[in-house]
Amino acid sequence: MAAVNSNIERNLGEQPIARLMQEHGLKAHDLVTASTEQITHKMVARACKGRRLTLNTQSKVLRALNSATGKSYALADLFNY
Repeated sequence: MAAVNSNIERNLGEQPIARLMQEHGLKAHDLVTASTEQITHKMVARACKGRRLTLNTQSKVLRALNSATGKSYALADLFNY
């Protein structure tokens, strides 16, 4: 079993994506259905709550949000880490 680096903060507080989704009146389900990739409600919930996500997961959530809103947000607009 690999050693876990306990210095990495994983819970980073509510992220800007939560505010953007609220502004557009979107729920996690809206992003899941708008996505052409395999994303889950749990991924979206973790993104909003500030759980540290992999770059791949962040990108999937970003593409789903852009698809649902018709806008072109960048990762920096959604996450502050």
